This record gives sequence, C-alpha cells and structure tokens, in this order.
Amino acid sequence: MKINFDPKNDIMRIKFQEGKYEISKEIDENMIIDMTKDNKIMAIEIINVSQRIPIREMREITVGVSS
Repeated sequence: MKINFDPKNDIMRIKFQEGKYEISKEIDENMIIDMTKDNKIMAIEIINVSQRIPIREMREITVGVSS
C-alpha cells in the first residue's frame, strides 16, 4: 500500500495494489474509488483532503496491520 499527498492540489491517494483500474466510482464530489472489473479496490482518491483531515495528521500517517 502506498499513500501519497499532493499539497499543491490538496489530493491524497491511497493505493492498495498496482495495475490499471477499470471502474472509477465517484462516492461524492471529493472522493473517488478506483476498482478492477470484479470490484476489487485499487485506490481511493480524496480531493480537498485538508478540509477532511488536519494537515498535521497527514504528516504522521501510521499503518497498522492486525494478524
């Protein structure tokens, strides 16, 4: 998984797997989910992310995986 933040365009992209997506679903005007043809999530894109997540929180992203 890769998390990228573009401060110039205020976009965060969370990429779960490599490859090309075939479906792009707009969840609302600021969130898009890219999926494979069999509905596996490839990525989530959050536009105007600073309006949803404080910038100080984006600087300290922690990913935890439970076993």
